[in-house]
Amino acid sequence: MTASATPRTPQLSQEALLIELEPVVERNLERHLSLAKEWFPHEYVPWSEGRTFDGLLGGEAWSPTDSTIPEVARTALIVNLLTEDNLPSYHRQIATLFGRDRAWGTWVDRWTAEEGRHGIVIRDYLTVTRAVDPVALERARMVHMSTGYSNSHDDEVLHSLAYVSFQELATRISHRNTGKATGDPRCEQLLARVAADENLHMVFYRNLLAAAFELAPSQAMRAVADVVADFQMPGAGIEGFARKSVAIALAGIYDLRQHRDEVLQPVLRQWDVWNVTGLDADGEAAREELAAQLDGLEQSASRFEEKRDARRSRLADRIG
Repeated sequence: MTASATPRTPQLSQEALLIELEPVVERNLERHLSLAKEWFPHEYVPWSEGRTFDGLLGGEAWSPTDSTIPEVARTALIVNLLTEDNLPSYHRQIATLFGRDRAWGTWVDRWTAEEGRHGIVIRDYLTVTRAVDPVALERARMVHMSTGYSNSHDDEVLHSLAYVSFQELATRISHRNTGKATGDPRCEQLLARVAADENLHMVFYRNLLAAAFELAPSQAMRAVADVVADFQMPGAGIEGFARKSVAIALAGIYDLRQHRDEVLQPVLRQWDVWNVTGLDADGEAAREELAAQLDGLEQSASRFEEKRDARRSRLADRIG
């Protein structure tokens, strides 16, 4: 690939990228609005099951026995909710980067409004059904939101588009699998509804970066390779995230295999990254880095699966 590569081509500025991509934003905003379905968080919450908690109103204290949801599913629900809670930070980031004017601004506000429902409905459900300790949850929310959110590419248009293309799909998968792990059909229905929003958001961002590959192929390839190399979920700043993410991975809710095969690979196929033409030397180098990263993830995923299978086997032997 490098033999036919041209020297590095001039880079489009961040402002130029925003201007050139705005017609694509307009088209995809129209598409999104034609497909997005109106829904209401209150319809997914079994309000009649609610009971007053202890405290000012003198109700019943929360107990782990209040819910039959497995512990690991509770962990995933908390991680998912705290991730959604940081919406003000996400809004600030994309509003600063994309702007509040014209089609970009309309999308920023629409995306924020849709995402806002996710935290509302998950928190209401968990509180009403007593699935988690509300005091611990609120303390965790305060800590997480006080930290805020940022990433190493939050001032770069194409890097940000690459990141959210992967992240929205990863979030969709995490929500769907968390719903299944709860063993609660109502919670699964709720998280499937949230996941449907995340999927539409992913398609919007994925389409924008597809257009960027036509506009500035080398810059887009570099952005994708950089993001894949240091990708972290937006909830990475949650207190105890490393421990929680291991438990979630061991349960098969979201692990390296899913990240590689169900998130990265499908999006990369949509962009047809292995057949992109017109790359300069850095673009070709980025594509080679991307291939190496996927190979590395394959090896890491296989090692994790082997260790997880061995662990499950040991636990089965103990139970047996």
